[in-house]
This record gives sequence, structure tokens and C-alpha cells, in this order.
Amino acid sequence: MTRIDLNGDLGESFGAWPMGEDAALLDVVSSANLACGFHAGDFMTMQRTVAAAMERGVAIGAHVSLPDLQGFGRREMRVTPAEVHAMTLYQLGALHGFARAAGTRLSHVKPHGALYHMAARDRALADAIAAAVHQFDPRLRLFGLSGSALVDAGTAHGLAVVAEAFADRRYRTDGTLQPRGEAGAVIDDAEIATAQALQIALEGTVTTTDGNTIGMRADTLCLHGDGAHAVRLARRLRAGLEAAGASIAAPGDA
Repeated sequence: MTRIDLNGDLGESFGAWPMGEDAALLDVVSSANLACGFHAGDFMTMQRTVAAAMERGVAIGAHVSLPDLQGFGRREMRVTPAEVHAMTLYQLGALHGFARAAGTRLSHVKPHGALYHMAARDRALADAIAAAVHQFDPRLRLFGLSGSALVDAGTAHGLAVVAEAFADRRYRTDGTLQPRGEAGAVIDDAEIATAQALQIALEGTVTTTDGNTIGMRADTLCLHGDGAHAVRLARRLRAGLEAAGASIAAPGDA
């Protein structure tokens, strides 16, 4: 039986500004990546989302980001590996506090937005993240773009790595994601996204923007929580995977 994790980026509300439908998505995903206050989220949102994930038995991870609330962490910044190392530790410590107070622990770490893509191609930044994660807690799993420098860095630092693919994003032939700013980069159609997820999970391949088919290892599939049709897409995708015989579970779950 094919086993796959479904992860979602959650806890991205801030103060009086809500974002996403976290409660509904937590009923679908098996892993939740919680914003740690750098690109989104705040102390009350973090506390509430940890509690909500625990109630549903969803694995809790830190969604660490560049310090860019205004740009939602999706703008690249000129940062050094030392800065990336420190900001990763800072955010891990914040979310860990809420998890520990609630009687649970973090299971994984996934960089967000621009930091995710920077670490996918820049080994020095990837090593900084992996080192910080290992120093904080070597039991934590590191989520990274399949085939990227971040996955390699996590392995080199002795972490359990989780190769990630995307159901709702288009891929280029080199295995990178088509930039969000380009037309068609985000798949809004639930049927098309589900078909891509099934291809990745069951066949280990993905069809690229130019029609080629490339190999794609995936231990987890990301479901974005901030889109207009996020919940409908998530439910359709999970139902499609289960109908095809896939088992949905967080990495490490029995």
C-alpha cells in the first residue's frame, strides 16, 4: 500500500486579520506546518493552532520563515547562513514553548516561502537550517523540496528528511516549481490537482510545464491553506488518494 503524508501550512492569521480555514484543513491533513510569527501568525494564533492540531492527532511542525510580515515571507532577502541559523532557532524556540506547555512536542520543520526556495538551491543556507534543527532537537524531521539542496543538507546533518511535492503547483523540467508570479503556476482546479497528486504518489512522476515527465520522489504532499478553494481541494485530494488505495499518515506514525 502506498503511504503518503498530507501537510498544510496553517496558523497564518495575525491579530484581527484571519487567513485560511484552519479548523477544516486540520480535519484533512496529517501534518501541520505552523507559522512562527516571522511571515505570519502570532502568539495567540500559535497557541490555538497547537491545541487544535492536538485535538485531531495531527503532527505539529514549525514553518520557519524570513522576517517579512508585510511580504508574507515570499520575498527573497540578502541573509547570511549565520542569520538563517539564528532565525531558525528563534522560531523553533517560540513554537516549542507552546507545544511543551500543551503537553506535546514538535515533529518536524519546514521552511516557508522564499526561505524554502533559497535553501532548495543554496547549500550554505540549507546547511544553516539543518544544523539549527539538529542542534535544537535531532529527532525533528526536516521537510524540503524533493531533490533539493535542503534534503541533501538534512541527510548530511543526520536528520530524517521528508521529500516534499506539491499537488497545486506546476513543475519545470529541472524539478523546480514554476514561480508563483507566472500565469498557471498555481493549480486552482481540484480535479487537475488531484490527478497530479495521484501521479506523484502512485507513479513517482510528475508532468512538467513543457509536457515532459520526470521522476518525483514524495514522502509528503503540501496542501496550501491560503487559497480561495483550499478546503475543497484538500478534501477532494485526500478522497482521491484514499480511493486509489493510499494510506494517509504523518511521517513516523505507525
